[in-house]
Amino acid sequence: MLIDSHCHLDFTEYDLDRQQVIGRAEAAGVNYFINIGATLASSQASCVLAKQYAQIYASVGVHPHDADTFNLDAEKKLRALAKFDKVVAIGETGLDYYRNLSSQKNQKQAFIQQIALATELNLPLVIHSRQAEVDVLEILKLHQPLRAVIHCFSGNEVFLRECLEMGFFISFTCNITYKKAQGLREMVKLTPLDRLMLETDAPYLSPEGFRGKRNEPMQIKLLAQEVSLIKQVSFAEIAKITTQNAKNFFNLR
Repeated sequence: MLIDSHCHLDFTEYDLDRQQVIGRAEAAGVNYFINIGATLASSQASCVLAKQYAQIYASVGVHPHDADTFNLDAEKKLRALAKFDKVVAIGETGLDYYRNLSSQKNQKQAFIQQIALATELNLPLVIHSRQAEVDVLEILKLHQPLRAVIHCFSGNEVFLRECLEMGFFISFTCNITYKKAQGLREMVKLTPLDRLMLETDAPYLSPEGFRGKRNEPMQIKLLAQEVSLIKQVSFAEIAKITTQNAKNFFNLR
């Protein structure tokens, strides 16, 4: 059994064949999907998918790209969505200084408010961090203790060790299969198995050999195979441990 701990099946890329995409993933051994909210609209859509499919759970949040829209009304609506019984996390939230589609000030404020919401509702956090490690760490350290996963890990060893020290999980995507991703593969080696989760971030980040095409949750199997090679641990053990990590983190029933 495998879990895609971070995907976006509500996106329009899947409107024509969503059921088939889920079927292909299940045929590859993927039994659970955590569908991640990035805006209020996609958070609502994640909840709808979770109602429709027993194997899908929702996370609700506002991505740093959309932090400029995160006002008191948005926070109120997010809180209401978060109380749906199949919502298992808050996020994705965090900081993205690579694209800066929202102001850094508003990104920080939206991040802090969503941390507070997660704490209030006793839910874990799904964190996006891109070229913003110093500020992400500063904010997270101020709000400890927290349950969190750093999704699509792209940082360096210093960031990795700081996150592990705070007890966070680290999630890797299919970009670790890229020919020039040796640095990421080194981060996989350094991440203890009991802190590691797998994700596709579908429809993004298709694995090597599929780049330029829409990613799908079925590629978690290929990702697990890559992690098995990196860690020199059997595929069965990688599948077992990462699945249990995700089930425990998201409190899947």
